[in-house]
Amino acid sequence: MSRVWGRILVDLRNPLFRQGYALMANTVITGVLGMGYWLLAAHYYTPDEFGRGQAVITAMRLFASLVALGFVGALARYLPVAGRRTPELILRGYGLAAATGGVAAVGFLLTLPLWGETYSVLAGFGPGLFFLASVVVWAVFTLQDVVLTGLRRAPFVPLNNLIFGLVKMGLLVALAGALPSGGIFVSWVVPTALALIPINFLIFGVVVPRHTRQAGAELQPPRLREIGRFLAGDFPGTLSILAIVYLVPVVIATQVGEATFGRFSMAHTLASMIELLAMNMAVSLTVEGSFDRSQLAENCRRALRRAFMIVIPIITVAIAGAPLILTIFGPAFAEEGTTLLRLMALAVLPRVLIEVYLSALRAQSRARTLAVVQIGLAVLVLVSTLALFPFAGVNAVGYGLLASELLVALLIFGNLRKILGFGDTGRPAVTQGSSGTA
Repeated sequence: MSRVWGRILVDLRNPLFRQGYALMANTVITGVLGMGYWLLAAHYYTPDEFGRGQAVITAMRLFASLVALGFVGALARYLPVAGRRTPELILRGYGLAAATGGVAAVGFLLTLPLWGETYSVLAGFGPGLFFLASVVVWAVFTLQDVVLTGLRRAPFVPLNNLIFGLVKMGLLVALAGALPSGGIFVSWVVPTALALIPINFLIFGVVVPRHTRQAGAELQPPRLREIGRFLAGDFPGTLSILAIVYLVPVVIATQVGEATFGRFSMAHTLASMIELLAMNMAVSLTVEGSFDRSQLAENCRRALRRAFMIVIPIITVAIAGAPLILTIFGPAFAEEGTTLLRLMALAVLPRVLIEVYLSALRAQSRARTLAVVQIGLAVLVLVSTLALFPFAGVNAVGYGLLASELLVALLIFGNLRKILGFGDTGRPAVTQGSSGTA
C-alpha cells in the first residue's frame, strides 16, 4: 500500500497525471453522487416520473452539448497557449455554445409532437421556456470544467461537482412532495444555474489573470483563423461522437416506454461513467501535449499505462457485479440492464486506445484525421444500433458500441504505434524530449 501511495505522490508532481487524476476523481465523485441521486429519485418519485425525468435531462444535455462539448478539443488545445487572448477565447466559447444550443432547443420544442409522448411534458410556454433556459445554463456549465482543465486547474473540477451533486440531491428530496411531477428536472437545473456564479468568478477573477501573467508577453497567442481551421476538422468529428453519448439515448426514449427507458438509462449512465475514466486522461494528454509537444510520445505511453491500470479493475468489477450493482435500484433494473452494462463496460477497453489516439491528434492539430476517425466511429455505432434494435432491444446499444469500437481500435492501431514512438521491437523509437513524433 505504501508503494502505491508513493507512486501516486510521485505522479502528482507531473501535470499530466495531476490533471488526469483530478478528472478521474471527478468522474468517481460524479458517479457516486449520481447513483445516490437516482436512488433517491427511484424512492421518492413514481417509475413513470423517474423515466420522464431521465428522458428530459438526456434531451437537455444533448442540445446543450451540441456545441459545448464540441469545443472541448479546441479549448484543451489552445487555452494553454492563448496568453492574453484567454478571456476572449473562453467568452467566445460560452457565447457560441449557449446560442447554438438554444437554437437547437427551440427547434426541438417546435417539433415536440414528433419526439413521442415522453416529451409532451415540455409542451406549453412555461415548461418550454424553462427547458430552453436549462439548455443555455448547461452549455456554460459544461465548458467551465473544460476551461479549468485547459488552464491546468483541473483539481477545482471535482470540488465544484461535489458541491453541485450534494445540493442537487438535497433539492431532489425537498421537491418530492411539493413538485411530484417535474421535481427531478427542476432539482437538476437550479443548482446548475447557481454554480455558474462562483466558478466563473474563480475563472475570470483568479485563474485567468494568473495564467496570463505566467504566459508572458513573448507568447504569441493563436490567431482566430488558426483556431477556426482546427475547429473545422475537429468539430464535425466531435459532434459525431456526441451523437453516440447523447443522441442514442434520446432515440431509445422515442422507442420504449418511460419506465423501460428509466431502467435502460441507469445501466447506460453507469457504463458511460466508466468510459469517462478513459477519456479523462486523454483530455489531460491534449493539454500537456499543447504545452510541450516534444514530450508527446512519452506522455502517450504514460497515459495508456495509467488508464489501463485504472479502468481494467473497474471493468472487471462492472462485468462480474452488474446484476448486484443494478439490483440496488430494483430487481427490474438488473433484469433489463445487466447485459447492456456488461457490453458497454467491455467496450471501454478499445475506447482507451481510441481516446489516446484522438488526443494525440489534437495536440498535433491533425484535424482532418480527427474528423475521419470520429465520424467513422459514430456512423458505425448508430447504424449497428439501429440495425440490431429490432432483434436485441435496448441491448443493441451495447452490441453496436462494442463491435464498432473494436473495429476502429484495430484500424487505428498501426498509426497509434507510430505516435507512441514504438519500433518493430516494441521499444520506444524516439528518446524522451525528441520532437520526432510531434
